[in-house]
Amino acid sequence: MPGGVFERTEYERRIERTKERMRERGLDALVVTDPSNMNYLAGYDGWSFYVPQAVIVTHERDEPVWVGRGMDQLGAQATTWLAEENIHSYSDDHVHSPYDLHPMDYVADLLADLDVGEGKIGVEMDAYYFTAKSYQRLREGLPEAGFEDTTLLVNWIRIYKSEAELDYMRQAARISENAMEAGLDAVGEGVPEYEVAETIYSALIEGTEEYGGDYPSIVPLLPSGDHTGTPHLTWTDRRFEEGDPVIIELSGCRNRYHSPLARTTFVGDPPEKLTTTAEIVVEGIDAALDAAEPGATCEEVEKAWREVIQSYGIEKEDRIGYSMGLGYPPDWGEHTASLRPGDETVLEEDMTFHMIPGIWQDDVGVEISETFHVTATGAETLAEFPRKLFST
Repeated sequence: MPGGVFERTEYERRIERTKERMRERGLDALVVTDPSNMNYLAGYDGWSFYVPQAVIVTHERDEPVWVGRGMDQLGAQATTWLAEENIHSYSDDHVHSPYDLHPMDYVADLLADLDVGEGKIGVEMDAYYFTAKSYQRLREGLPEAGFEDTTLLVNWIRIYKSEAELDYMRQAARISENAMEAGLDAVGEGVPEYEVAETIYSALIEGTEEYGGDYPSIVPLLPSGDHTGTPHLTWTDRRFEEGDPVIIELSGCRNRYHSPLARTTFVGDPPEKLTTTAEIVVEGIDAALDAAEPGATCEEVEKAWREVIQSYGIEKEDRIGYSMGLGYPPDWGEHTASLRPGDETVLEEDMTFHMIPGIWQDDVGVEISETFHVTATGAETLAEFPRKLFST
């Protein structure tokens, strides 16, 4: 089992599906630079995405080709399912080079050696770590090639999870439960935010008695007090005060698979308006989960949530969720389907989503989330954690 994560046959199925999509697009080669997609196709797992690297898929080869920095070649041998001849590396003078060298010069030469240098090549134009310079050097190195934006080609394949992937997501959910419980228990008057973050991180890495946790793609998010309407704040030296609402959003991670979870707590006795708002959020989530079944569209799931909150005179038409699973920093989302108005993506069995709606008013805000799996009969939430407002 390559890297101890998946059987070789699982990777072979992924490659075949990728080649089918490539044939549909008339592509001779696919250059994958998103580290999540590199992991999905080749199994590669290393904190090396701060320098250019890629996995290349061509029709003529049964296995993809990994290419990265020389010092990461052994990591590729340790974590991928690839034969040694399909692991290539560029020399270190290509990294931050003062010699007018660039890693994509090496990639261009490799594509030429693979006999696709004059073909139609797909590149992930909107991938986080594929820079404008990388694209420029590829084009300069392969002047006869045609390039096409294939940013989400692999992502849309990833939207369907195998049973092995779902097992890792369920394991991540157990870690999320432990970390959320630890975080909620740590919040209290006079406690600094960073101590709660430390407690959460410890639980995320400690995992369970059966297995440990990986680093998540997103750090624990911990907005509190007047900042709970700002969803992506982390933590500070500030100490919690009585009367503070506190949002905790986190995710356990197993072999790069996530199961995010968010809950809201209150330091002291929560005011009635906050309690009522939390009840509305939970009612809306319940309705949306009931609507999440094969054949329903993403916008229909969001509509079920919106109809509930509208019955209480609340208007909010933002997206309430997104497909997710495998991920590297800075995101665990797949960037494909979203639970929002206008998204007509049809839910199918073995898709997974993070549903994270919230209601924010002038003086109160509540955020509660669930990761769910679309089964043949409906939505299965991966975490088993009370869906309510907490208080210290």
